[in-house]
Amino acid sequence: MAMSGPPSSRRGRGRAPMADINVTPLVDVMLVLLIIFMVTAPLLVTGVPVNLPETRAKGLDQDAKPTVVSIDRDGATYVDEDAVSDADLPDRLAEIVAANAGKADAPQIFLRADKGLDYGRVMRVMAELNRAGLNKVSLVSSPDDTASDGTE
Repeated sequence: MAMSGPPSSRRGRGRAPMADINVTPLVDVMLVLLIIFMVTAPLLVTGVPVNLPETRAKGLDQDAKPTVVSIDRDGATYVDEDAVSDADLPDRLAEIVAANAGKADAPQIFLRADKGLDYGRVMRVMAELNRAGLNKVSLVSSPDDTASDGTE
């Protein structure tokens, strides 16, 4: 029977210390992170899945600043930040139309009105907008916070 000698103590003496970084664990971690981001990234962008209709309409021009017509609680009318009396409102709206006369599209108007106002007051301002030829009017509202907490 062959005998093996005592264990050799030369194992660690002959090798030089390893100077390179072992990148295998780094690659493993990076691949796991890549897979996680590939799976979660589409979920963050999508939101609610909606099948939207296809149209040939062009997008809204975001470069043009809309004109804001505001009616406060007291019934005072403002065009952008300037107070305008009821008698001066048609002239001010005519200035807006004249300033946008060379453009293909009518200017966008945002109408903001206090919720405590009389409906007739808001309709008088809308009638002046219509009379001036400003027909692209958007009514501005704020989000309803009472529906989310269950109190009304």
